[in-house]
Amino acid sequence: MRFENTGIEDTIIDVQVLDHVTANLAFIRAGQWDYERVTYDYKIGSNEEGITYYIRVQGYAIEGDVDKRNAVIKLMTPLLGKHYYPHGVEYGEEENFPESVVERTNTLLAKLSDELQYYKK
Repeated sequence: MRFENTGIEDTIIDVQVLDHVTANLAFIRAGQWDYERVTYDYKIGSNEEGITYYIRVQGYAIEGDVDKRNAVIKLMTPLLGKHYYPHGVEYGEEENFPESVVERTNTLLAKLSDELQYYKK
């Protein structure tokens, strides 16, 4: 599920600042990067057996190198995905997401958007 018009998409920000801001909101980059792209995930547990939800914020370097930590990142439209163990994460619009998960996603993305406003390039 895509979350349009959050104020996050098309934000341009230094990767070091982005790492800091996302970490403060419990988004994890971990190994989700390469030299040109970054992905931050926020895990939402579920009472449903074998189901976990993830809020995903992705971006790509418009200059610099993520590995060297000197990249300037342009963020993309955030996603909400549903992980089916052991098959993987689905982000399709045909997925059914509980209203509480969608509300939590909107709240977290609004907080992230607010924080990013201070650091936009």
